[in-house]
Amino acid sequence: MMLIVILLGIGILICLIRAMAGPSIPDRMVAMEAINTLVVAVLAVMGTAFEEVIYVDVAIVYALLSFVSVLWLARFVEGGK
Repeated sequence: MMLIVILLGIGILICLIRAMAGPSIPDRMVAMEAINTLVVAVLAVMGTAFEEVIYVDVAIVYALLSFVSVLWLARFVEGGK
């Protein structure tokens, strides 16, 4: 299980580098959404490893907040009201 968490952490670092070096705002938004997805995956793996339901609950709430924030940012980038 720890190997999976380490690999997901490496993926998060790669996406973080892409978010910092992204040439445009949409590229950075996609990298941040990938980071959010990987964090949800890490929480799900930790919930399975430690046999705790709270990790899965936190992952669900985090995914919902991530989705709403991406919608808000997309609307902001498009310039809509």
